Amino acid sequence: MKALVFAAGLGTRLRPLTDTIPKALVPVGGKPLLYHVVSKLKTAGIDRIVINVHHFPDSVIGYVREQDGFGIDVRFSDERDCLLDTGGGILFARKLLEGGPFLVHNVDIISDLDIRWFISQARPDALASLVVSERRTRRYLLFDDDMRLVGWTDTATGEVRSPYPGLDPGKCRKYAFAGIHFISGSIFDVFEEDGWEGRFPIVDFYLKECARHPVYGIVPPQLTLIDAGKPETLAQAEEFLRNPINYQVYGKV
Repeated sequence: MKALVFAAGLGTRLRPLTDTIPKALVPVGGKPLLYHVVSKLKTAGIDRIVINVHHFPDSVIGYVREQDGFGIDVRFSDERDCLLDTGGGILFARKLLEGGPFLVHNVDIISDLDIRWFISQARPDALASLVVSERRTRRYLLFDDDMRLVGWTDTATGEVRSPYPGLDPGKCRKYAFAGIHFISGSIFDVFEEDGWEGRFPIVDFYLKECARHPVYGIVPPQLTLIDAGKPETLAQAEEFLRNPINYQVYGKV
Protein backbone atom coordinates (compact mmCIF):
# COMPACT_ATOMS: atom_id res chain seq x y z
CA MET A 1 0.00 0.00 0.00
CA LYS A 2 1.21 3.51 -0.86
CA ALA A 3 0.70 6.78 0.97
CA LEU A 4 1.32 10.42 0.17
CA VAL A 5 2.33 12.73 3.02
CA PHE A 6 1.64 16.39 2.37
CA ALA A 7 4.78 18.09 3.67
CA ALA A 8 5.29 20.83 1.08
CA GLY A 9 3.34 23.63 2.76
CA LEU A 10 4.86 26.89 3.95
CA GLY A 11 3.63 26.38 7.51
CA THR A 12 2.54 30.00 7.83
CA ARG A 13 0.48 29.29 10.95
CA LEU A 14 3.62 28.13 12.74
CA ARG A 15 5.75 31.19 12.06
CA PRO A 16 8.31 32.18 13.26
CA LEU A 17 9.26 28.49 13.72
CA THR A 18 8.84 27.84 10.01
CA ASP A 19 10.94 30.83 8.99
CA THR A 20 13.99 28.62 9.47
CA ILE A 21 12.72 25.02 9.21
CA PRO A 22 9.99 23.27 7.23
CA LYS A 23 6.73 22.45 9.00
CA ALA A 24 7.46 18.74 8.57
CA LEU A 25 10.51 19.08 10.85
CA VAL A 26 8.86 21.10 13.61
CA PRO A 27 9.56 19.05 16.76
CA VAL A 28 6.83 17.58 18.92
CA GLY A 29 7.94 15.50 21.87
CA GLY A 30 11.52 15.60 20.67
CA LYS A 31 10.76 14.24 17.19
CA PRO A 32 9.68 16.03 13.99
CA LEU A 33 6.05 15.90 12.89
CA LEU A 34 7.18 13.93 9.86
CA TYR A 35 8.67 11.22 12.08
CA HIS A 36 5.38 10.73 13.92
CA VAL A 37 3.28 10.52 10.76
CA VAL A 38 5.64 8.17 8.95
CA SER A 39 5.87 5.95 12.04
CA LYS A 40 2.08 5.73 12.20
CA LEU A 41 1.80 4.86 8.51
CA LYS A 42 4.55 2.26 8.75
CA THR A 43 2.82 0.65 11.75
CA ALA A 44 -0.36 0.47 9.65
CA GLY A 45 1.43 -1.55 6.97
CA ILE A 46 2.14 1.19 4.43
CA ASP A 47 5.25 0.08 2.54
CA ARG A 48 5.80 3.03 0.18
CA ILE A 49 5.54 6.62 1.32
CA VAL A 50 5.73 9.56 -1.05
CA ILE A 51 6.55 12.89 0.59
CA ASN A 52 5.97 16.10 -1.32
CA VAL A 53 8.45 18.89 -0.62
CA HIS A 54 8.71 22.60 -1.38
CA HIS A 55 9.58 24.71 1.69
CA PHE A 56 13.20 23.90 2.71
CA PRO A 57 13.01 20.74 0.55
CA ASP A 58 16.65 19.73 1.07
CA SER A 59 16.14 19.76 4.85
CA VAL A 60 13.25 17.29 4.58
CA ILE A 61 15.09 15.05 2.11
CA GLY A 62 18.24 15.14 4.23
CA TYR A 63 16.34 14.24 7.40
CA VAL A 64 14.68 11.23 5.77
CA ARG A 65 18.03 10.02 4.46
CA GLU A 66 19.55 10.39 7.94
CA GLN A 67 16.78 8.04 9.13
CA ASP A 68 17.67 5.54 6.37
CA GLY A 69 14.21 6.08 4.90
CA PHE A 70 12.63 4.77 8.11
CA GLY A 71 13.31 1.26 6.81
CA ILE A 72 10.71 1.45 4.04
CA ASP A 73 10.48 2.70 0.45
CA VAL A 74 10.35 6.50 0.64
CA ARG A 75 10.12 8.65 -2.49
CA PHE A 76 9.95 12.42 -2.93
CA SER A 77 7.64 14.48 -5.08
CA ASP A 78 9.71 17.63 -5.54
CA GLU A 79 7.59 20.77 -5.88
CA ARG A 80 10.37 23.25 -5.14
CA ASP A 81 9.73 25.05 -8.45
CA CYS A 82 6.02 25.54 -7.80
CA LEU A 83 3.84 24.78 -4.79
CA LEU A 84 0.83 22.96 -6.25
CA ASP A 85 -1.65 22.81 -3.34
CA THR A 86 -3.25 19.52 -2.33
CA GLY A 87 -5.00 18.52 -5.55
CA GLY A 88 -2.13 19.59 -7.76
CA GLY A 89 0.25 17.81 -5.40
CA ILE A 90 -1.56 14.51 -5.84
CA LEU A 91 -1.62 14.91 -9.61
CA PHE A 92 2.07 15.86 -9.72
CA ALA A 93 2.97 12.68 -7.79
CA ARG A 94 1.03 10.47 -10.22
CA LYS A 95 4.01 8.40 -11.40
CA LEU A 96 4.89 7.58 -7.78
CA LEU A 97 1.34 6.73 -6.70
CA GLU A 98 -0.55 5.17 -9.60
CA GLY A 99 -1.25 1.45 -9.81
CA GLY A 100 -3.89 1.15 -7.10
CA PRO A 101 -5.54 2.99 -4.21
CA PHE A 102 -3.43 5.10 -1.87
CA LEU A 103 -3.71 6.98 1.41
CA VAL A 104 -3.13 10.73 1.80
CA HIS A 105 -2.16 12.19 5.18
CA ASN A 106 -1.34 15.77 6.19
CA VAL A 107 2.00 16.00 7.99
CA ASP A 108 0.55 18.15 10.78
CA ILE A 109 -2.28 15.81 11.76
CA ILE A 110 -1.76 13.72 14.90
CA SER A 111 -4.55 11.29 15.79
CA ASP A 112 -5.47 7.93 17.25
CA LEU A 113 -7.12 6.87 13.98
CA ASP A 114 -6.80 3.17 13.23
CA ILE A 115 -5.57 3.46 9.65
CA ARG A 116 -6.20 -0.21 8.85
CA TRP A 117 -9.78 0.13 10.08
CA PHE A 118 -10.29 3.30 8.04
CA ILE A 119 -9.07 1.66 4.82
CA SER A 120 -11.31 -1.34 5.49
CA GLN A 121 -14.34 0.97 5.59
CA ALA A 122 -13.82 2.37 2.08
CA ARG A 123 -16.63 1.43 -0.30
CA PRO A 124 -15.76 -0.26 -3.60
CA ASP A 125 -17.45 2.49 -5.64
CA ALA A 126 -15.74 5.40 -3.83
CA LEU A 127 -13.51 7.75 -5.76
CA ALA A 128 -12.31 8.88 -2.33
CA SER A 129 -13.11 8.21 1.33
CA LEU A 130 -12.52 11.06 3.79
CA VAL A 131 -11.95 10.88 7.51
CA VAL A 132 -14.41 13.36 9.00
CA SER A 133 -15.47 14.17 12.53
CA GLU A 134 -17.80 16.37 14.56
CA ARG A 135 -14.89 18.64 15.42
CA ARG A 136 -16.01 22.25 15.80
CA THR A 137 -15.06 24.54 12.91
CA ARG A 138 -16.62 27.22 10.72
CA ARG A 139 -16.25 25.25 7.48
CA TYR A 140 -18.00 21.93 7.08
CA LEU A 141 -18.33 19.30 4.41
CA LEU A 142 -21.96 18.39 3.76
CA PHE A 143 -23.15 14.80 3.36
CA ASP A 144 -26.44 13.09 2.60
CA ASP A 145 -27.90 10.34 4.79
CA ASP A 146 -25.69 7.77 3.03
CA MET A 147 -22.61 9.85 3.93
CA ARG A 148 -22.00 10.77 0.31
CA LEU A 149 -20.46 14.21 -0.16
CA VAL A 150 -22.90 16.77 -1.56
CA GLY A 151 -21.33 20.13 -0.72
CA TRP A 152 -19.51 22.50 1.62
CA THR A 153 -20.54 25.44 3.77
CA ASP A 154 -18.98 28.27 5.73
CA THR A 155 -21.20 28.78 8.74
CA ALA A 156 -19.77 32.25 9.43
CA THR A 157 -20.60 33.68 6.00
CA GLY A 158 -23.42 31.38 4.93
CA GLU A 159 -21.57 30.48 1.72
CA VAL A 160 -22.55 27.12 0.20
CA ARG A 161 -20.72 25.30 -2.57
CA SER A 162 -22.31 22.28 -4.19
CA PRO A 163 -22.88 20.66 -7.60
CA TYR A 164 -26.53 20.35 -6.54
CA PRO A 165 -28.41 23.64 -7.09
CA GLY A 166 -30.40 24.87 -4.12
CA LEU A 167 -28.79 22.51 -1.62
CA ASP A 168 -30.02 23.25 1.91
CA PRO A 169 -27.19 22.77 4.45
CA GLY A 170 -29.80 22.42 7.18
CA LYS A 171 -30.90 19.12 5.67
CA CYS A 172 -27.37 17.74 5.41
CA ARG A 173 -24.97 16.07 7.82
CA LYS A 174 -22.12 18.45 8.68
CA TYR A 175 -18.64 17.18 9.45
CA ALA A 176 -15.13 18.62 9.58
CA PHE A 177 -12.50 17.12 7.27
CA ALA A 178 -9.56 15.57 9.12
CA GLY A 179 -6.89 15.82 6.42
CA ILE A 180 -6.73 12.04 5.89
CA HIS A 181 -8.24 10.38 2.83
CA PHE A 182 -8.11 7.07 0.98
CA ILE A 183 -8.23 7.55 -2.77
CA SER A 184 -8.98 5.23 -5.68
CA GLY A 185 -6.27 4.94 -8.32
CA SER A 186 -8.93 5.95 -10.85
CA ILE A 187 -8.62 9.54 -9.65
CA PHE A 188 -5.87 10.13 -12.18
CA ASP A 189 -8.22 9.22 -15.02
CA VAL A 190 -10.78 11.70 -13.68
CA PHE A 191 -8.11 14.41 -13.44
CA GLU A 192 -7.21 13.79 -17.07
CA GLU A 193 -10.73 13.42 -18.44
CA ASP A 194 -12.00 16.61 -16.81
CA GLY A 195 -8.95 18.77 -17.49
CA TRP A 196 -7.61 19.24 -13.96
CA GLU A 197 -4.04 20.52 -14.02
CA GLY A 198 -1.62 22.83 -12.27
CA ARG A 199 -2.35 24.16 -8.79
CA PHE A 200 -5.71 23.40 -7.15
CA PRO A 201 -7.07 22.24 -3.76
CA ILE A 202 -8.29 18.65 -3.59
CA VAL A 203 -11.47 19.74 -1.79
CA ASP A 204 -12.36 21.91 -4.81
CA PHE A 205 -11.97 18.81 -6.95
CA TYR A 206 -14.14 16.70 -4.65
CA LEU A 207 -16.87 19.34 -4.59
CA LYS A 208 -17.00 19.60 -8.37
CA GLU A 209 -16.80 15.88 -9.10
CA CYS A 210 -18.87 14.39 -6.25
CA ALA A 211 -22.13 14.42 -8.23
CA ARG A 212 -20.64 12.05 -10.83
CA HIS A 213 -18.03 10.21 -8.77
CA PRO A 214 -18.95 9.09 -5.23
CA VAL A 215 -16.94 10.66 -2.42
CA TYR A 216 -17.87 9.39 1.05
CA GLY A 217 -17.19 10.52 4.57
CA ILE A 218 -16.18 8.04 7.27
CA VAL A 219 -16.69 8.96 10.92
CA PRO A 220 -14.39 6.98 13.24
CA PRO A 221 -15.79 6.26 16.70
CA GLN A 222 -14.25 8.36 19.48
CA LEU A 223 -11.60 9.94 17.27
CA THR A 224 -8.93 12.10 18.92
CA LEU A 225 -7.42 14.37 16.28
CA ILE A 226 -5.04 17.29 16.73
CA ASP A 227 -4.17 19.79 14.03
CA ALA A 228 -0.58 20.38 15.13
CA GLY A 229 -0.01 23.03 12.48
CA LYS A 230 -0.75 25.83 14.98
CA PRO A 231 1.36 27.02 17.94
CA GLU A 232 -1.54 26.64 20.37
CA THR A 233 -1.99 22.97 19.53
CA LEU A 234 1.64 21.84 19.60
CA ALA A 235 1.45 21.34 23.36
CA GLN A 236 -1.72 19.26 22.94
CA ALA A 237 0.04 17.08 20.37
CA GLU A 238 3.01 16.58 22.66
CA GLU A 239 0.78 15.54 25.55
CA PHE A 240 -1.05 13.11 23.29
CA LEU A 241 2.19 11.53 22.10
CA ARG A 242 3.41 11.10 25.67
CA ASN A 243 0.38 9.02 26.60
CA PRO A 244 1.53 5.37 26.96
CA ILE A 245 -1.54 4.15 25.10
CA ASN A 246 -0.17 5.78 21.95
CA TYR A 247 3.36 4.33 22.14
CA GLN A 248 2.51 1.39 19.92
CA VAL A 249 1.32 3.68 17.12
CA TYR A 250 3.82 6.53 17.19
CA GLY A 251 6.72 5.21 19.19
CA LYS A 252 7.91 6.45 22.58
CA VAL A 253 8.89 10.14 22.48
